[in-house]
Amino acid sequence: MRKYKLDRIDRQILNDLQNDGRMSNVDLAKRVGISAPPCLRRVKALENAEIIRGYYADIDPAVVDYHLVVYANVGLEKHADEDLRAFTALVESWPMVREAYMMAGDTDYMLKVVARDWDHYQEFFSNVLTTAPNVTHVKSNMTIRNVKTKPGVPITLDGVDEDMGGE
Repeated sequence: MRKYKLDRIDRQILNDLQNDGRMSNVDLAKRVGISAPPCLRRVKALENAEIIRGYYADIDPAVVDYHLVVYANVGLEKHADEDLRAFTALVESWPMVREAYMMAGDTDYMLKVVARDWDHYQEFFSNVLTTAPNVTHVKSNMTIRNVKTKPGVPITLDGVDEDMGGE
């Protein structure tokens, strides 16, 4: 990604679209205080610069019968670039893995895995994850309940970091 200088209007656009990705361009333009055509040009420029990486629907997992989220900390035997690329490609092929992070420290990868129930996860764990090439160990952490979901990142309109604490 190339360096992109964000002004106050760009930041407001990002903030508003992050909070409501279905907002019409006309409504967005009103909120940020510019007319619709330049607003649309700015949104397209933010998309082309891959600052806005996409839009999606946030679906309640229980409605489609996914009731369990497990964070799996995966250790690998080999860490050469070729081995890491191979494992990353494998992870990308697993639909139950919804997020994956290469880590520094004791864990090589952290995977967010969704499953219908514990038995469904256990099947994935036993037959797919732990049998994958280069995997040496997996530590699973089952969630109890989600207490906060806030997609995206905190955006300040003036570009200055806010206090990280509460009120």
